[in-house]
Amino acid sequence: MSGEMILQAVDLKRFYEVSRGAFKSKSVLKALNGATFTLEKGRTLAVVGESGCGKSTLARLVTMIEPPTSGALSIRGVDIVASDRAMRRKLKSKVQIVFQDPYGSLNPRQKIGHALEEPLLVNRSMTKDERRRAALEMMDLVGLRPELYDRYPHMFSGGQRQRIAVARALMLNPEVLVLDEPVSALDVSIQAQILNLLADLQDRLDLAYLFISHDLSVVKHIADEIMVMYLGMVIEKSSRETIFNQPRHPYTQALLSATPIADPFHEKQRIVLHGELPSPIDPPPGCFFNPRCSKATARCLEVFPDMRKLGETEVACHNPIEK
Repeated sequence: MSGEMILQAVDLKRFYEVSRGAFKSKSVLKALNGATFTLEKGRTLAVVGESGCGKSTLARLVTMIEPPTSGALSIRGVDIVASDRAMRRKLKSKVQIVFQDPYGSLNPRQKIGHALEEPLLVNRSMTKDERRRAALEMMDLVGLRPELYDRYPHMFSGGQRQRIAVARALMLNPEVLVLDEPVSALDVSIQAQILNLLADLQDRLDLAYLFISHDLSVVKHIADEIMVMYLGMVIEKSSRETIFNQPRHPYTQALLSATPIADPFHEKQRIVLHGELPSPIDPPPGCFFNPRCSKATARCLEVFPDMRKLGETEVACHNPIEK
């Protein structure tokens, strides 16, 4: 692993205006409210949290599907926001995404060979034979036989479709792969195969992964670092080992307690979060987690905690869990 930084985000935010009715002023939905992180070559940063925490919004910003409302995002030191259209197009080929639903992301009327060739047709000056050869080489790399080239998406299993989606994302030789819940729609046995494929591809191609998931049992097998989000905010960030062995935020501890362990003799105390996830349009004052937190104090009801360093962990909590 080179430790070479590929992508950097500083205080990245994305807000949306939401209509509340004909005679009411619009509300602001703060889908992502300040994410700061770096991503290195050959490393995996996992982003975890409940639905609605801002994970997929972050994915759309990193892949340049949407622009950030504010903050900085750069690839190899080049500011994406300040770049012109030509530079942004060039940078887009360096960051590709694999979506959750492998069937929904494939054109049902397009043979998979043509689906793999399409990025090359749009972005590269290659002959028809060169594109076909590149597509067949990529199929081999992800474990698909060459005779499958002329088949349609409905003729494949879920696991095979996800291999096709991974192959298509790799056609432009990206440096960063954003994996948005890439195995959550698959059977458990197939999940393991796709995770092994992703690990193998990362070793071979020295790829950087931004791995988005709500499933910590999956994250445990693939992540180098973990970033925990809650209601658009990053609340804890550290290495995989530290997060799993010594979580410092009560929310992270609750997430971990809900993760199944394949050991019938392992006793684990489940922490049940009471109450609903607050609305991102109208979050509670102070720390957004305070209505569901057993450690909340008067200060938690008034002031949102700043991110601070505790050992190698960064945590936004007034009363972090002690070692």
